[in-house]
Amino acid sequence: MNIIDVFEQFPTQETCIKHLENVRWNNVPTCPYCKSQNSTPEKNSIRHHCNNCNTTYSVTVGTIFHHTHLPIQKWFLAVSIILNAKKGLSGRQLARDLKVNKDTAWRISMKIREAMCQKWQRDLLTGIVEMDETFVGGKPRKGKDSDIKRGRGSQKKTPVVGMVERNGKVKAKSFKNKPLNAKNLSALVRENCDIENTIMMTDEYRGYMSLKKFVDHKVVDHNVWYVNGDIHTNCIESFWALLKRGIVGQYHKVSAKHLNKYIDEFAYRFNHRKNTVGLFDLTIQRGLGVMS
Repeated sequence: MNIIDVFEQFPTQETCIKHLENVRWNNVPTCPYCKSQNSTPEKNSIRHHCNNCNTTYSVTVGTIFHHTHLPIQKWFLAVSIILNAKKGLSGRQLARDLKVNKDTAWRISMKIREAMCQKWQRDLLTGIVEMDETFVGGKPRKGKDSDIKRGRGSQKKTPVVGMVERNGKVKAKSFKNKPLNAKNLSALVRENCDIENTIMMTDEYRGYMSLKKFVDHKVVDHNVWYVNGDIHTNCIESFWALLKRGIVGQYHKVSAKHLNKYIDEFAYRFNHRKNTVGLFDLTIQRGLGVMS
């Protein structure tokens, strides 16, 4: 859904609220505090009065829209703009697009990223799975930070490990406080892959060598070749290209504290790249906590 569709389908606050109520409650208002459906709509208000616990509530309670003072239409526009930004969208650009201040735009984008969180993706990866790591951090400036190295030699960059099904979904997370050793990498594979039905592709890094003990493991020796038939890691490299272009070109700098949220954003768009038609509705459902 693009911004024209948003303006046409949700022209007013009332149509936006009605859509949220339909998605969350199927048009049967349910108190988020006591779960009672015995409620009365308040006159000239989007709120409802619960006759069971004697409190008032709206459809936004307990969702990413909770306590917002912005029109819901602007939230819908933000969702559409962020979903269509293949390489991400900076908070300042979103602020200009929505005519809000930069702090409000940043909060909106972070709330939308909560709906994109990978905790919703619980299916295990299977089939041919490529695994690799990359390192996120700023480039050294002339005369400063001259000790910043590339790749695994870096001590000031944050490692990010990812796995992607061949022509399928990706899972990735930062390893800020964990060493990239065999124990942690093996645990990550066991947690996210159906090891009985997985063929794992990695490079020659020694941390991956213990994977052969419990999963079918193929190694790409990048010192010799990059592709040998079906043995390569080009798919995960393509995802790293999108992630890094977004961080360098759009966000310029991402704190380690919020890095996983940005990774989730890129993984979410990558995983739904073949199903963009219903992606807006899916994101709204996640934002309302409808999906489990």
